[in-house]
Amino acid sequence: MEIKWTIQGLLIYATIAAYLVAFAATILRRRKIGTVTYFLGFLISCAAITYRWVHVSHIPMQNLFEVFLLLGALVYPISIFCNRVLRIGGIAGDMLIGIIVLFIAGFFFNAEPQQLPPALQSWLFGPHVFVYMLSYVLMAKAAIQAGLQLAGSQPSPNQLSHEEATYRTICLGFPLLTLGLILGSVWGQQAWGDWWGWDPKELWSLASWLVYVGYLHFRYMFGKRFPRLNSLWVITGLIVIIITLLWVNLSRLFPGLHSYAM
Repeated sequence: MEIKWTIQGLLIYATIAAYLVAFAATILRRRKIGTVTYFLGFLISCAAITYRWVHVSHIPMQNLFEVFLLLGALVYPISIFCNRVLRIGGIAGDMLIGIIVLFIAGFFFNAEPQQLPPALQSWLFGPHVFVYMLSYVLMAKAAIQAGLQLAGSQPSPNQLSHEEATYRTICLGFPLLTLGLILGSVWGQQAWGDWWGWDPKELWSLASWLVYVGYLHFRYMFGKRFPRLNSLWVITGLIVIIITLLWVNLSRLFPGLHSYAM
């Protein structure tokens, strides 16, 4: 754990501070303060990504530091869209996701600029990573809704039930997860001459996709008859995503073609 005494680091910490204030204000029902500081945090996170982009001279999605920086920015637009369009609550939980991912980026991951390896010098680099990060934020949001359902929490009167909110969020995130898998396969064929290389990252990405296929099939077959089991299934999916995103990259047990994404 190390503090980053740089402009990049200060922008991350400022975003965390704004999200923390927004989170506290939301919990304390100070809606206006929460709304303003949440948006302020998003603007600062965008500034952090822009600064990184200029600093490294390529799309900042190469390594885990840059990926978590992006996750911290994506939380806000996804949160607002889900709340206003889909009637899915849990904005405080979304803020917590932003705080967690930016805390990890700001204190644990190496922020030293790296050259883009040849495998990443493709037009598919940006779309492939971006749709995966969108899906990951949505799946994390769905897991929070599932956790609230297991805890017996009740949503606001104008919002969907936690079980229904979980399902709709998965329905939004799953096509993006699928698109990320397809784009990765196309990219693999272009970069390494094979659509599928049985790389550890590929295998765990497929495993996470299959978990959500199982959830959607079970939900289609049985509907809301087993809400606790539905919720546990979604939380399991997030655990597999965390393994895909972190353990596969950081553990020495899984060396592979994606080892550059540290």
